[in-house]
Amino acid sequence: MGFTFAHQGLVLVLVAASMVGVSLANKEWGSLGSHPHPHHPHNHTIAPKRIIVGGSQNWHFGVNYTDWSLKNGPFYVNDTLVFKYDPPSNTTFPHSVYLLPHLKSFLNCDLRKAKMIANPTQGSGNGFEFVLKKWKPYYFACGERNGFHCKVGLMKFDVVSPLRRRH
Repeated sequence: MGFTFAHQGLVLVLVAASMVGVSLANKEWGSLGSHPHPHHPHNHTIAPKRIIVGGSQNWHFGVNYTDWSLKNGPFYVNDTLVFKYDPPSNTTFPHSVYLLPHLKSFLNCDLRKAKMIANPTQGSGNGFEFVLKKWKPYYFACGERNGFHCKVGLMKFDVVSPLRRRH
């Protein structure tokens, strides 16, 4: 029992540290959108991006999406995450996208209070799009097989979306 509590505590610290690290890797984090050069003649915001989750591998079992998000972030407020996956068939496993309510549910792949934001058919074609509308942490996971894809297939990642820099 003590090991489990200590293990969960360590995982919590590591995930929190990685979230802070990704946020701080953004050079504009400290300015929170303020203009670093007030006399610069151009004052516009960099356009939001459209990011395919998993890149060319899309959203499927066996890809470490936490690692993917660390390598491809930061993702900013108003960026769009696109989840692409094959619809269920005789040759593919179904996938879905859930938004988990907090870090503890994310760490444990606990879907009891999670909200399904894309069902198994919504990822086909152009994929399911999710806009990061607020400056807050987001926790994403595949909810198929009662969280098996999240727990064993590493189909989960978190995003802390900083405000986009103006210049």
